[in-house]
Amino acid sequence: MSQSAPGRSPSPARRGVLRGSLAASAALTLGGAGLAAPAFALSGRPRAGWGVQTGDVTTSSGLVWVRSDRPARMLVETSASESFRRVRRHHGPLLGAGTDFTGTVPLRGLPAGEQIHYRVTLADPDDPRRTGERITGTFRTAPERRRDGVRFLWSGDIAGQGWGINPDIGGFRAYEEMRRLDPDFFLCSGDSIYADGPLQPSVTLPDGRIWRNVTTPEKSKVAETLAEYRGNFRYNLLDHNVRAFNAQVPTVTQWDDHEVRNNWYPGQILDDARYTEKDVDVLAARALRAFGEYTPVSTLHARAGSRTSRMHRVVRYGPLLDVFVLDMRSYRNANSPGRQADDTTGILGAEQLAWLKRELAGSTAVWKVLAADMPLGLVVPDGGNIEAVAQGDPGAPLGRELQIAELLRFVKHRRITGTLWLTADVHHTSAQHYAPERAAFQDFAPFWEFVSGPLAAGGFPASALDGTFGPERVFVRAPERGNLSPMESPQYFGEVDIDGHSGELTVRLRAEGGTVLFSKVLQPGRVGQ
Repeated sequence: MSQSAPGRSPSPARRGVLRGSLAASAALTLGGAGLAAPAFALSGRPRAGWGVQTGDVTTSSGLVWVRSDRPARMLVETSASESFRRVRRHHGPLLGAGTDFTGTVPLRGLPAGEQIHYRVTLADPDDPRRTGERITGTFRTAPERRRDGVRFLWSGDIAGQGWGINPDIGGFRAYEEMRRLDPDFFLCSGDSIYADGPLQPSVTLPDGRIWRNVTTPEKSKVAETLAEYRGNFRYNLLDHNVRAFNAQVPTVTQWDDHEVRNNWYPGQILDDARYTEKDVDVLAARALRAFGEYTPVSTLHARAGSRTSRMHRVVRYGPLLDVFVLDMRSYRNANSPGRQADDTTGILGAEQLAWLKRELAGSTAVWKVLAADMPLGLVVPDGGNIEAVAQGDPGAPLGRELQIAELLRFVKHRRITGTLWLTADVHHTSAQHYAPERAAFQDFAPFWEFVSGPLAAGGFPASALDGTFGPERVFVRAPERGNLSPMESPQYFGEVDIDGHSGELTVRLRAEGGTVLFSKVLQPGRVGQ
């Protein structure tokens, strides 16, 4: 079902903002393999060489992020025009060592469905008149009117399995391809870094070619300290494609395991010689702090100076779409064979499940995307245990499947329409349709789950299906052997396009290079389809 679909080119105003952002960040252009992260001279004025980001944009709000190279006061100006003839000023925090010189400013009272231009200025904290360079960006607020439509992309799995920024192939090329599609936002479905995946300067591929990585000290070992987790988040920002993308496209970000350590769960004590810190809860707290410092996420910046562990949230993107960002990591029980006949904790935890039911029942959006960091019906092993939901037994729900069964039953009985599951994690792309007539558990309405990724990591063969919820794999594209580099296997991302007039939702599974591998059109207002 291969086909192509035209993407929107950035508007002239957005192209102008992008050029300014690229010029401001030119000091971070990639060098050869083995180069450490660029060092900033501490003479002169504050610099924002790591680019800008926006996150969790709604009809009237958003978050703007920046990192300085030294202590500075963050100032943000917004305007309806690229000329910044009329501006609103938003005073931000003092950026210091306590946040690794990062800061986030919430923007409120923005007009709905409009292009917002912003510029970030870093000022000397001792002399506010002494300012550094201005770095610019742009984003669109969510539409207030249904007819305007929504289009976004999703993927995950970045800089994983030993495949980092390779200057020989142009770095993380898929980001530039996504930027050219000019989506309203990007949903990052987890594994946004690989804190447990050290990079080597070079890797010899099976065909004899050499893969070269840009390396940094923090990427030379598994992350354990706060500084090492921070360095892992900084690593991705070395890539010029990522910085250009961030300056143009807002992101909704969730986490999974590799932001901390492979297959982690709360309370885990590691038996891994690479780690001197064996308590995963200690590692997770450090990783969460770094995540909050480097990612504009609304629930991690709810109050000035505060941090919470709450990653799950709803991003309301106008009348057509609510995005339910799940956290399938922080509240789960220990990985096990998954055969428990009674499991109230599951993969979401009781509190998050109650929150999700409440928010789904109260949603008035036409479409309700459940952004999951792990798939439902694909078996993801952890040695002899189970890492995700499905455990390979096609019979009645057991283990973590019990909690998902409860949620699916709730959606059916409350007649909640327009649910759609999106995920990454398994390093291939596929489309699964779940139907009760094929399932061992039948008290649910049919639904779709779409998988896309990796975005900049190794490719892996297709996962096995578990028949408990009756999945049928309608499409799959995956390599035949494990951990193929991005030079050997294309990277993948997905696209969701909601038509403002009909309400139809089209999902496209894309491969790097411009090809649409598979598409599916879903109709609004149906309990299941």
